Amino acid sequence: MSTKWKETEQTKGSDGDRPHQDTASIADVSVEVATVDHTLQKLRRMYRKTRRKPKGLKRLWAYLLNVPHITTITAAVLFVVVVVIWSLLWVFIFRRESYSGAYFAGMFRVANVEFIPEYRQAESHEFVSMATKIQQVVSSVYRTSSVARLYKQAVISDLSNNNKGGVLVHFWMVFIVPQMKTTAMREDFIEAILRDSINTSLKNRSSVGFLHELPVDMDSILINGVQRSDYSSNTADSQCVDKLYANLPGASVPLNVYSSWGGVNCHVKLTAVPGSLIRLTVTSFLIEPTGCVNDALTVYDALLPMRGRILHRLCELVSSSFSIVSTSNVMLLSFRMTSGSKSFNGHFEAVAEEICMSQIETKLDPDISGRIYSPFYPSLLPPQCSCSWRFKTPNSKLGVALQFENYALKPEDIKGCASGWWRVNEVIFCGMYVGHHTVFRIPDHSPQMEFRCSSPNSAQPFQASYYSYNISQPCQEGQFLCTTGLCVEKSRLCDGLDDCQDESDEVFCPRPTITCSTKIPPHPLFVCNGEMDCSDGVDEINCTKETSCSGIRYRCRSGSCILKKNAKCDDVPDCRDNSDEDDCACGLPAPLRKVGSTSGLDRIVGGVNSHEGEWPWQVSLHFAGSLYCGASVLSSDWLVSAAHCFRKESLSDPRSWSAHLGMLTQGSAKHVAEIQRIVVHEYYNAYTFDYDIALLQLKRPWPPSLWPLVQPVCLPPSSHTVTDTHRCLVTGWGYRSEEDKVLPSVLQKAEVSIMSQTECKKSYSPITPRMLCAGLPSGERDACRGDSGGPLSCQASDGGRWFLIGIVSWGSGCGRPNLPGVYTRVTKFTSWIYSHIS
Repeated sequence: MSTKWKETEQTKGSDGDRPHQDTASIADVSVEVATVDHTLQKLRRMYRKTRRKPKGLKRLWAYLLNVPHITTITAAVLFVVVVVIWSLLWVFIFRRESYSGAYFAGMFRVANVEFIPEYRQAESHEFVSMATKIQQVVSSVYRTSSVARLYKQAVISDLSNNNKGGVLVHFWMVFIVPQMKTTAMREDFIEAILRDSINTSLKNRSSVGFLHELPVDMDSILINGVQRSDYSSNTADSQCVDKLYANLPGASVPLNVYSSWGGVNCHVKLTAVPGSLIRLTVTSFLIEPTGCVNDALTVYDALLPMRGRILHRLCELVSSSFSIVSTSNVMLLSFRMTSGSKSFNGHFEAVAEEICMSQIETKLDPDISGRIYSPFYPSLLPPQCSCSWRFKTPNSKLGVALQFENYALKPEDIKGCASGWWRVNEVIFCGMYVGHHTVFRIPDHSPQMEFRCSSPNSAQPFQASYYSYNISQPCQEGQFLCTTGLCVEKSRLCDGLDDCQDESDEVFCPRPTITCSTKIPPHPLFVCNGEMDCSDGVDEINCTKETSCSGIRYRCRSGSCILKKNAKCDDVPDCRDNSDEDDCACGLPAPLRKVGSTSGLDRIVGGVNSHEGEWPWQVSLHFAGSLYCGASVLSSDWLVSAAHCFRKESLSDPRSWSAHLGMLTQGSAKHVAEIQRIVVHEYYNAYTFDYDIALLQLKRPWPPSLWPLVQPVCLPPSSHTVTDTHRCLVTGWGYRSEEDKVLPSVLQKAEVSIMSQTECKKSYSPITPRMLCAGLPSGERDACRGDSGGPLSCQASDGGRWFLIGIVSWGSGCGRPNLPGVYTRVTKFTSWIYSHIS
């Protein structure tokens, strides 16, 4: 169309070079009858008229209509239009997008200034006066700094009284930063500018210096980067900020939030009388659990949403009440609840700072004398707290024993103490949370203990029973001393039960001899284990007989126990209520066709290609679109994986994860599911990988039409046993060697052998009862990077169902001799799993 337009214009231009009047006059001459002179004169006049040069605009117009000039002019006009449009885009779009706001929340203590009640009212003259003074000081610091051109403003949000005296200042700072420099605006850099501006005196060695003429405590300075939404939703003109004040110690102030606030980030600022702390009690929190993505409550130990001051985050339903204690007389509650029938119910109160110091005398007998509790028990531990106890026993032969419910003390190492710092007679110990009882013994008749909180956030409380014990004989006659400090009967040694809670009564035991006499019962490990150990089968008779319950006996839904260990889903009803055959639509592979070669060229570590439908519970977990870990299908909307896959804060957001189900070759998933929430075990230890298990809930269940290519793996009961005669395979898309740089595309499988805990502990330390080892002594077959969280599946019998026995957790390298892979022992977590997915 444009070409046609140009040809038309050129034609018009050619015609314009010959005046229209000439054509008309020639016609006239050819027909007019007149004299020759008259005709010549007439032609002369007309010729002079047509040859007269145009003047002014007419001349310019004629010049512009010349063909060569039209192209140049058109190009010039187009150039001008492009320049104008680009300039407008730069001013209104690109330039605006190239600059963005950088927001920071900060706080510091102004010392030697008396706090007055009017400072709590942002509208008061006193607040405005003090806030203006502080704002000018802060602004002068940054307007004369290296970021002066980027600094926009400082806003004083709150002034509160501090239990150390003076005034605690909460403030915002806003910078306008080019996109290319956003990474340079780090919070530690912004904080360093403020710190470097304070002049301190070396004479009095005080942390209080002067920021211009303002006395500021350097130890109180904290600046955190925040989101723009945090800033906009907490400013004075926000419609969803409330302030509550507890003016009487011990008086309960009700606090209820409903979903009528849904869709908006709402904040409640709590303040209590000077010299007190705030205790928030959460009675109920009814939300849709989404891993803190949609609904959440964040409790801050400040009046601004500062990451470094987070006390606690609530992402799950709360049905039983608990309490949180602040470290000062302020607290911020940041609610995020979407629309629906959701609510928060609770109250807060001002409480006095607890002086935790006791003199305790134990009794002569070894019975429990009393209990000690963590500060503010049963409330969660605040980040800053301390407690000390001085014990005294009746005589020098007796020491002090402390029996904890879910807590243990270990000698301090280079990693520091993350869950409590302890000093016992000048020796330092670290606290850690565990899922069982422990006993800590102090061989001193007059020991002194000091405890300090060491977690950056609120931590679980603890309690311990104390009593005297004989230093020379910690356990009574006929008892065995476990490394957990517990005492168990010697008759329980090597009976297959973990009575010590750390397997110290079961490891390094000689293999029991099988006795097949009718008078002497076989060892408990051989009784009803599904294998004919005695030629006459005496070890496998009466297996459905109800008996006393223990960890190695199957428990029916009715609560009764039977001798048969692997009764679950073996297609034989064993319990009277047939509960052992319920929920057994699991663990049956459905191979359809072979894909690729099984020659061993494509290896996990010593593995081969799987067949389609062979491992229908295998899941590939992708983070930000790339393979990161594995998982196993537990139900239509739940997966199980390893906790260490989500250990970092950036990895804990479920929105960044996707689950690929029913997949043999990467990229060919039958179903890709979004993750709604991630539940990491509350006792997970990032240093030892203990309790390395996590659950993932899908946003929507996978469709039943995918069966049998997608189906759950069977969950083993706690009594389930696996021996070296069972077939066990580890599967995944992880690397095929330590040096490998390319991930396999086809799901790999490698057959491994379950090792005894004794052999496992010879290879690694520490190995806890919640871990197991599997592999080969030669190291030929093993899991590797990328397989984490994936299944170790064992077949109950030939042609039987497959059970999830292990979860790929950790190990030393991949496929190294005498260094097997370490897996999370699933039988230790069956109850925990059902408590979340049922």
